[in-house]
Amino acid sequence: MSRATIRGDLASSGLSAVGLVAVGLVCQEVGASVAVLLFPQVGALGMVMLRLVFSALILLLIARPAMRGHSAAAWRSALMLGGVLALMNGLFYLALRELPLGVTVTIEVLGPLALAVIVARTRTAWLWAAVALIGIAALGGGGWDRLTVTGVLFALGAAASWAAYILSSARVGRDFAGLDGLALAMAFGALLSLPFGIVDAGAALLRVELIALGAAVAVLSSTIPYALELIALRRLSPAVFGILMSLGPATASVAGFVLLGQHLSALEVAGVVLVVLASAGAVWAGRKRRPRGIDADVPPTP
Repeated sequence: MSRATIRGDLASSGLSAVGLVAVGLVCQEVGASVAVLLFPQVGALGMVMLRLVFSALILLLIARPAMRGHSAAAWRSALMLGGVLALMNGLFYLALRELPLGVTVTIEVLGPLALAVIVARTRTAWLWAAVALIGIAALGGGGWDRLTVTGVLFALGAAASWAAYILSSARVGRDFAGLDGLALAMAFGALLSLPFGIVDAGAALLRVELIALGAAVAVLSSTIPYALELIALRRLSPAVFGILMSLGPATASVAGFVLLGQHLSALEVAGVVLVVLASAGAVWAGRKRRPRGIDADVPPTP
């Protein structure tokens, strides 16, 4: 794919698809910001439960998946994806409990970045990986005192889970039609999160306003981004879409600053920029090398 092709893709879309992706990113990070504000009331795992439960309900209503006619292998892939969803969201919110939103998302994006580098198998891709590592070092250098060991480990676990999510969702996409597999997987993930969420949230689950805010987080973080990305993918090439999605850390940093008052030092901002550039570069480097059944240029939103 040439640069002229990508420029033509953007021009032919009238930039409307780019706007859809941008709105989806903003909604996702606003949802994460609301989730952080709810942590004192419902806890990180309670928030995970609320997000997964309401996301599952919405997807089940939209997809109305058939419960029969699926092979054992298809069910295994759906259950695996559900487990990955529960783990990924759980680790992400546990990291958010200890780290700024922008830093957490920057570390988390290393998962899709590593997958893109492995898929590309080029020297250029490994160069971008080195740039990303420099960016992560800059994040720490800008405020090691604000980075906790457990927070970083949770964020790295979320990164690995995001890579696993990409692989698992590709398998579910092959085994199920439409959104059926995702709906079933989300329902299983919600069930897995129930005991942990109930223990963490406790009596807060009896407060209607908190339940409503949990539903809002699910809509902002899952329903709206999924829908907008689906529309955008019909108008943009996978490479362009992947590059746009790599802006997630920058969007998260802005949301954390505006909504949560989380300030980043100049060195930390430089680290975020380097990771964004590395993600975009890795997507570009791997645009012609995709594993079978996986669009490696597109890191799906968790």
